[in-house]
Parts: sequence; C-alpha cells; structure tokens
Amino acid sequence: MKLSELMQGKQVNKAFTGQTTADDMVLAVNLNGAATGSYGDYIVAQVQINEHSGSLDAQTVDTQYIRAGEVTTKTGTTRTITVSGDRYVGDEFQDMLLSHDLKYGTGAAVRRNYVYFSILNGAGEAGEATVVVEDDAAGAAGENLTFSATLTSTQTPTEYAWA
Repeated sequence: MKLSELMQGKQVNKAFTGQTTADDMVLAVNLNGAATGSYGDYIVAQVQINEHSGSLDAQTVDTQYIRAGEVTTKTGTTRTITVSGDRYVGDEFQDMLLSHDLKYGTGAAVRRNYVYFSILNGAGEAGEATVVVEDDAAGAAGENLTFSATLTSTQTPTEYAWA
C-alpha cells in the first residue's frame, strides 16, 4: 500500500496530545530504489507486520581535560528501525524488502529513503537508511514463517510532517 493510499481521508491533528500506541506510528519506505519520487509513493510497512520499533543511538567522544576532568561530547545520533512480522507473499512492502537485491546487495545498493511519523499529529522524520535483512525465512514446523530487517540511518534525518 502506498503512503498516499493509507493517508487518504485521514486528518492529522497537529495539536494532538495524549497517549499513543505503536499502531499510531507509520513507516513508509521508497523500496523501489529510485532517487526521486514523492513521499506519497513510498510503500507502507503494514500487512502482517507485528513490529516496527524505532530506537536512537547517540555517538559520543570522551575527552580528558587538565583540571576539568572527563567531558563527554555528543557527536551525532543514529536512528535504527527494526521491522519484523509474519511473511505474506504478495505484500508489496515485504516482497520488495525481501527481494534478492536487498538481501544480498551491498553499499549504496541497499540504501533507501524513508519516512517515520505519527498518524495522530503527522510529526516525524524523513531520511535515508541502509536496509539489512537479518531473517527472511525463520520459524519452526507448524509456525508462521517470519522475517526481520533493520533500517539504520546513513545521516541525520530531517524533520517531517504529513500535511
């Protein structure tokens, strides 16, 4: 499903306050690899996805100064989004994510643009991430086949707001 299809008819409330759930977050990725294209054409992680968790990892440098002691300086932050779920053949997001090119590609060939935002207030981020597929066919006999992948930002994402 394209992001524009998901958001069709939905009104975001930029002033929203209150409790949110994981279901309120939207992850959409430009999985076709084209450098251009509108956010509305990005493919949404939704069908049989049971997790898309965002985490942040701060990079720091510790420096020892005379008489001042050790000082920690933050030098950057990396966004990591973990996606996992039950395999559903025919879902555009999963089929592209688990394609041969992404599973076995390297370097720039596995970088994709993404948006990650709240469906409630439209606020979030847009960036570029390296896609690493960890599992493409996990599961024991009699269980659903599962997959997992990690998207790690290649640079500091920009602020994003669904209009």
